[in-house]
Amino acid sequence: MISLIIPCYNEEQTLPILYPELCRVAEEIAEHTFEFLFVNDGSRDGTLAILRDLAAKDERVKYLSFSRNFGKEAAMYAGFCNVRGDYAAVMDADMQDPPGLLKDMLAYLESGEYDSVATRRVTRKGEPPIRSLFARIFYKLMNRITDVDLVDGARDFRLMKREMCDALAAIGEYNRFSKGIFGWVGYRTYWYPYENVERAAGETKWSFWKLLKYSLDGIVSFSQVPLALASYSGLFFTFLSFVAICFIVVRKWIYGDPVAGWPSLACIVTFIGGIQLFCIGIMGQYLAKVYMEVKRRPHYIISETNKEDVRKIQ
Repeated sequence: MISLIIPCYNEEQTLPILYPELCRVAEEIAEHTFEFLFVNDGSRDGTLAILRDLAAKDERVKYLSFSRNFGKEAAMYAGFCNVRGDYAAVMDADMQDPPGLLKDMLAYLESGEYDSVATRRVTRKGEPPIRSLFARIFYKLMNRITDVDLVDGARDFRLMKREMCDALAAIGEYNRFSKGIFGWVGYRTYWYPYENVERAAGETKWSFWKLLKYSLDGIVSFSQVPLALASYSGLFFTFLSFVAICFIVVRKWIYGDPVAGWPSLACIVTFIGGIQLFCIGIMGQYLAKVYMEVKRRPHYIISETNKEDVRKIQ
């Protein structure tokens, strides 16, 4: 069995397009049975009603409906924890992850050389230039400051064996960054290239600022380099201030000049104060992550489902 995990948030326009395509792919891969596991992430439109109708007509359709919007990471985690298939795939509902690629991905997976087949976009056609620029910078930065291998253009869309899916479900951290977790758990992965596909309908839920926040979460989750930079900055400015003090004392002894330059001194104090606040902010980000982890709140709460043996709070 192949289980398809499909997070949904306000996707009433795309589901009528996605479902027939999933059925077509299932017919092409007739040697495997399918489970379509939709995770309704607190949608405020008619997404849940559509999922109920699909489930009533097709026993392959299973859905988990959250009590509110918990985010895509929580939706994917719920899928990892509740799949039944020997293989599991994660894909978006907006058709930017083309279901038609599953047949080729399955061929690579069943070759025995790989445990996971992940997709990466080789083009960013249709994406705003500023977003593409920052995305490339992010991938380069993550590969430099972390031990996680992130390929430029990597998508969450991937097909994996059940053991990898179980490993992802076993990682119960609250602050999840799946792109990093996929790399952290290891396993042999083939990167399947494809050209960017625009949304089939509706609007993206990921604004520039949401993506920026998500990238910062990824850096904090998988790297201690920002903390090291804060420490090094402190050492550097401490040394710089010691040199400045020595310079002022020597200048006073040799030339007898009074200490001048109050405007420049005010600028320096303001600059150093800004550096201090920046470093405190970095430490605050890490402390906030620890705070969220130790509270041990559930990742999600399921208010409705047609699937059996589901833990509604996880």
